[in-house]
Amino acid sequence: MIGPVMIGPSSSHTAGVVRIARAAIRILGALPSEALITFYNSFARTYEGHGSDRAIVAGLLGYAPDDVRIRTAFDHAAEAGLRYTFQSVGNASTLHPNTIKLQLLDGASGHRVEVIGQSRGGGVIRIVEVDGFPCDFSGGLHTLMVEADDVPGSIAFIASVIAHDDCNIATMFVSRKGKRDAARQFIEMDSPIKDLTLAYLRQLSWVRRITHIPTLE
Repeated sequence: MIGPVMIGPSSSHTAGVVRIARAAIRILGALPSEALITFYNSFARTYEGHGSDRAIVAGLLGYAPDDVRIRTAFDHAAEAGLRYTFQSVGNASTLHPNTIKLQLLDGASGHRVEVIGQSRGGGVIRIVEVDGFPCDFSGGLHTLMVEADDVPGSIAFIASVIAHDDCNIATMFVSRKGKRDAARQFIEMDSPIKDLTLAYLRQLSWVRRITHIPTLE
């Protein structure tokens, strides 16, 4: 497989790992001050030897997969004040072999997120869960994450607003905690949504938070 331009040694264990972290900080909306990083399955057995530990820290600092600072990411994290902890689970049979869970804190706002991502090879990733809500997006397209109350017509309404913004929806994944409970919409789009449209959606009474996740490098 032809992989991306990157700092090696592995597209799945380094480039993909960087991209998972870069997606996670976009979901958080800031560079984290604290991170609990859990490696599963093959990652749990090889993350030190393959440089996945440096790659995930580099991604949390916002570095791209081809940034030479990946090699010295631990030093840069210390300078930035990023506190991180690694843990590993070597036998999680229900998870993809290359799975990472990130639990992040933005100390300035107190906002926390939990993101589970998979590295599929060749630098390709999938984000499969955010804060306990199942999802499925790649970071290859502009993605809108809508945290909202589960109200009738909300999915159709959001889709209509996006359509009026001349954005074409590529995929949509919707999940909820329960009937009339908290819900999430994960919407991949071919183009970015306008700031004015985001501002309009954010003021709706049943919308709790909206996060725009730009395409990843």
